[in-house]
Amino acid sequence: MELTNRQKDILLGTLLGDGYLQKTGAHNARLRIEHSLKQKAYVDWKYEELENIFRSEPVFLRRVHPSSHQMYSYIRLQSYADSLLGKLKLRFYKNGRKTIPLDIKNIIANPLSLAVWYMDDGYYDKRDKSAHIYLQAFDAREIQLIISGFSQLGIECKAYCRPDRKACQLNFRNIHKNKLLSMIEPHLIAEMRYKLPLDPVTTDSQIGV
Repeated sequence: MELTNRQKDILLGTLLGDGYLQKTGAHNARLRIEHSLKQKAYVDWKYEELENIFRSEPVFLRRVHPSSHQMYSYIRLQSYADSLLGKLKLRFYKNGRKTIPLDIKNIIANPLSLAVWYMDDGYYDKRDKSAHIYLQAFDAREIQLIISGFSQLGIECKAYCRPDRKACQLNFRNIHKNKLLSMIEPHLIAEMRYKLPLDPVTTDSQIGV
């Protein structure tokens, strides 16, 4: 699997966000991306940017939510299995759990990778005039690693976790929010610009992504 630098940047941002790597064999892995139906344009963009790694065009699927038991629709992309993705699996996963690479500061220093992560897991709160990035089930050490990485970019942020630690997020405010958004704004696609303060922010974006 041969990737351009741009494709590598998009892939790294995706792995910080919603991308999932599944081990296939001793040295290979494959990438799976799933988004809600309302983000079809975003999935299409990822497919166009990374078309050579995917087995097929985006697939429309439906399933029952395990908690609410409601039927919902989503879109999936799945890649070919490859050793390059296998190496990324070792870098981003420990004991079967997604983790934060030690070189996270280098990844988020790339505006395109950071923008993809924000398009995946970020949102803008119009009421508080603040930006946020949802975090997966990372531990306290990993969250501090992310915060330190942003600090080295001159962007200060704080983490808030629910008491049960089932959900955490990074909060960016004031000038630090502006620094973050200035970095990523040129790379946000039109359909995801509702996550910026200058565009209308929907109720959905304030609840989640």
